[in-house]
Amino acid sequence: MRILVVEDDQRLARFLERLLVEEGYSVDRSANGADAVAQVGASGYDLVLLDWMIPELDGIEVCRQIRRSGSTVPILMLTARDQVSERVHGLDAGADDYLVKPFEVEELLARIHALLRRSSGHAKLDLGPLQLDRNGRRAVLDGRSLDLTSREFSLLMHLAHRAGRIVTKSELLSQVWSIQLDPESNVVEVHVSRLRDKLGRREWMIETVRGRGYRLRMTAG
Repeated sequence: MRILVVEDDQRLARFLERLLVEEGYSVDRSANGADAVAQVGASGYDLVLLDWMIPELDGIEVCRQIRRSGSTVPILMLTARDQVSERVHGLDAGADDYLVKPFEVEELLARIHALLRRSSGHAKLDLGPLQLDRNGRRAVLDGRSLDLTSREFSLLMHLAHRAGRIVTKSELLSQVWSIQLDPESNVVEVHVSRLRDKLGRREWMIETVRGRGYRLRMTAG
């Protein structure tokens, strides 16, 4: 699940990125409206979290341009504007939902989950023997629930959404940990090892591709 956070307040943007990564999402950021429109056009996002007051193009114009392009990506608009007429203006421009700042984290996550459920049911991922439920933060392997920490679940979800593809260590550090870590840190290796232990006889599903990263495999060999 990929979310684009469009917010020019860098402190808030970093907070939202960390929050969403902890919830198991992959997150990109944009600090202005023109870049946001270009990013949506070039990438397949599952949701856009969009601030109204951003440079170059404001959130209203970003909504309009995204919709004119034919994209149906869910858009959740964030703004300090709380007048009914302004909320209607945002919805008329193409936003799917509207949340007034300051907001409670629980409400933000609930609205994101609801939009994603309505859009295409991406909350659950079925990969044969492995099923992941992002909203319930539940992983089931061969009918058995896995006892995963929040970070282990986020790591597995990130690999699962890229099943069959190599995911680099730097991408995992950026998307799963969302902090600047020393590239020589062994935090990824430690969590991969723990996750493999919990996969039991299917530990082979997480493959180390020497010098490149990791890959989730669905077949042994």
